[in-house]
Amino acid sequence: MTTSAAAEAAPTRREQILREAARLFAERGFHGVGVDEIGAAVGISGPGLYRHFPGKEAMLAELLVGISSRLLHGGRRRVEEAAQARPGGPPGAVLDSLIDGHIDFALDDRALIVLHDRELDRLRESDRKLVRQFQRQYVELWVGVVRDAYPEITEAEARASVHAVFGLLNSTPHLGRPGALSGREPMAALLHRLARGAFDAAVPAY
Repeated sequence: MTTSAAAEAAPTRREQILREAARLFAERGFHGVGVDEIGAAVGISGPGLYRHFPGKEAMLAELLVGISSRLLHGGRRRVEEAAQARPGGPPGAVLDSLIDGHIDFALDDRALIVLHDRELDRLRESDRKLVRQFQRQYVELWVGVVRDAYPEITEAEARASVHAVFGLLNSTPHLGRPGALSGREPMAALLHRLARGAFDAAVPAY
């Protein structure tokens, strides 16, 4: 890797703060973590954090709004890339790409799943609405792709199936470390099979 490429890959101080804040909030709860502890985790003084964020609430908002936005825009990008790579190709390939993207999130950002479940109500109403808006759009993106892959499924069935699959994939904080299944890749492969199996099971038996 070149020096410039390494510099690009290195997280910024702001990204480091958010990563450690997510970890600490998930471990101890939002009110169980002080600004000084977050600062110590990234090697700066607590007051030094205020050069990057006005307070803990702003960190939490950026984490939760940010991941919802990232999932939505990453999903849209995957749909576009899959369509460009294989014009007229099997719609199941687009769904596979969406599943892989969500699995990456579920395995690599488990602290954010915990934060969303525990701390979403602590956001300002405007931030909560933005999170919900991104999430609704993300669900509808999946619904369209699922219906392309499984034309026999109704829109209501597709939407219910998408929420069920999200519940499955977002259960990773309760599954132990990926190493429990001999590494990350076997866990990712298992989650992918389970997700596709759930969609397969939604097809009505005639």
